[in-house]
Amino acid sequence: MQEINYSPDFAEFSAALAADIKNWGLALGFQEVGITDTDLSTEAALLEQWLAAGFHGGMDYMARRIKADGDADGEHKTATQRSVPKAIVPGTIRIITTRLNYDTLAAKDSWEVMDDPSAAFISRYALGRDYHKVVRSKLQLLAEKIAEKVPGLSYRVFADSAPVMEVALATKSGIGWRGKHTLLLNRSAGSLFFLGEIYLNLLLPVDSPTTEHCGTCTRCIDICPTQAIVAPYVVDARRCISYLTIENKDTIPVEFREAIGNRIYGCDDCQLTCPWNKYATPTAEKDFAVRYQLDDVTLAELWDWDEATWLQRMEGSAIRRIGYERWRRNLAVAIGNALRSRKLAPDEDQALRQRLTASRASATALVAEHIDWALSTN
Repeated sequence: MQEINYSPDFAEFSAALAADIKNWGLALGFQEVGITDTDLSTEAALLEQWLAAGFHGGMDYMARRIKADGDADGEHKTATQRSVPKAIVPGTIRIITTRLNYDTLAAKDSWEVMDDPSAAFISRYALGRDYHKVVRSKLQLLAEKIAEKVPGLSYRVFADSAPVMEVALATKSGIGWRGKHTLLLNRSAGSLFFLGEIYLNLLLPVDSPTTEHCGTCTRCIDICPTQAIVAPYVVDARRCISYLTIENKDTIPVEFREAIGNRIYGCDDCQLTCPWNKYATPTAEKDFAVRYQLDDVTLAELWDWDEATWLQRMEGSAIRRIGYERWRRNLAVAIGNALRSRKLAPDEDQALRQRLTASRASATALVAEHIDWALSTN
């Protein structure tokens, strides 16, 4: 990034610009916009402890280190890349953070879906268009608006698309506080929103962090099906259903399969039980509207989608990133749990077994192993 030459009256201009940036962000559809500096030293120490414990599982990108020439002043040679913003975008001195609500008016209550063994539960954030694209496009428009006012501005936008410590930055900028489930919480919106950032070489006044409001509540810890929240503010991703069904590229450990239930993409339990989410409001973003009735669909219906159908229906969806093989893997586990539930009608039980058996011969080794597990119940 180039260095911007600041005029003597820049402080006044900067304050006015910061106010404009927040108004522009709201006009673009964001519910909140904050500004922070780049100091993540406190959060970096916690990240190092988390990595040392191996809680990141197979997410090696979380531990990526700064290259020898990644930091001109030689100050952070042993730090993770994500904890030093200027190692990601050289010249960064301020970061704009945003939140965008995603809660949708689903056809069925989430708990109702999870209580029905024949139904498929998909994390509520993934029911519509891929949030990466929606958030990034809005951030780009906001950055371009700022660039019109600031000659020499350099920037880069992020929407969960690079080694960015999103929750830490949003916490520093006052958008919310880190909950015990490690997600960001906001008093007027709970946690059902996406975060986005703009790294830029522009000196702006920063916002102050807000206060924390979890108190003695441990609902998110207590409800986790796999006990992945091993301590307040600490998640062992290797146990987390979101990790197991999305980030994990291999077999799902047998010890966690029954706890997964019918969650075929992600898990919302820790959010659904959080008292603050009673304040979450439905999104106005049309792109987040539910697609293909994914909020009210059976496991059998989804199993019947061949790869061509799946690719077509998942076009523009965040779900597409896991690929058809892992999608089938997850469905096989959920169907196995449906069979184990003993709650299916005999004809429904038989129909699911027939589907799995018919698919076994053509399945990949990964999917076949999970089909065998699913059919192993009597």
